[in-house]
Amino acid sequence: MSEGSKGSSLAFGQVVIGPPGSGKTTYCHGMQEFMGRIGRKVTVVNLDPANEAMPYQCAVDIAELITLPDVMENLKLGPNGGLIYCMEYLEANFDWLQEKLAAFRGHYYLFDCPGQVELYTHHGALKNVFAQLAKWNFRLAAVHLVDSHYCTDPGKFISVLCTSLSTMLHVELPHVNILSKMDLIEQYGKLAFNLDYYTEVLDLSYLVDHLASDPFFRNYRRLNEKLVEVIEDYSLVSFVPLNVQDKESMRQAMQAVDKANGYSFGDQEHRSLEALMSAAVGADFHFTSTLAVQEKYVQSQDKAVEEEVMDL
Repeated sequence: MSEGSKGSSLAFGQVVIGPPGSGKTTYCHGMQEFMGRIGRKVTVVNLDPANEAMPYQCAVDIAELITLPDVMENLKLGPNGGLIYCMEYLEANFDWLQEKLAAFRGHYYLFDCPGQVELYTHHGALKNVFAQLAKWNFRLAAVHLVDSHYCTDPGKFISVLCTSLSTMLHVELPHVNILSKMDLIEQYGKLAFNLDYYTEVLDLSYLVDHLASDPFFRNYRRLNEKLVEVIEDYSLVSFVPLNVQDKESMRQAMQAVDKANGYSFGDQEHRSLEALMSAAVGADFHFTSTLAVQEKYVQSQDKAVEEEVMDL
């Protein structure tokens, strides 16, 4: 994988990003197992220097180069400053990363990244790492995980949309936004709209109207309208619902990422004409996966109502 070598083969993979607690490590573990069952050789690369308990088989670990506890202790930095230092140190030691990755030629790569949001919205170290990987003929897609509980709070959901948009513009990679932990969404409260409203990011004016019914947000209606205008003007943000425990949900997420990084168009696996055409024209808007999750959500809501009626 020498830099600038035109004859070297392409390598495909995902950089898994998102805020703390969004399920990045769980996603990497689940995707490693899922892809392994369909015959892909998967290599997981841990780029999070604070990640100590890893459930997956880690082939390359940044802890061999630098760890967050060591940086915090020796440089007297806090966790945020320490993470930024670690990423800048990784950027300054590309040769270490290149040597480690070279041992896994022909594999599909999952990069488990840190959870500090600033690294994806305005700091340049990780962005430069991704750009260097592209020079080594890596074809990557950014998988941005967001906890699905934000859908139950319109104010938080608007902030998530802004963060997702900022991340997409800054990271400069093909992007797949994922609503994680969909199996737990009914525990967070009732949704104001159907699930497809949140996954496809439909007319957000309804969300602003819903916010305006809250006395606290009423004074900020104009601000929310402007934020929504920015999101809709770019028209880039949409989400794929994901339940790591559900095989069909994992397949839908994998297909979305395969389209984004170009793996669908390669010859690594047998592909049907229907799958290739769907990838080519972008015909799959995750309607089927969203519908399945929505049905489960509605059924759980109906069951809860029935139980309340029985108690009465």
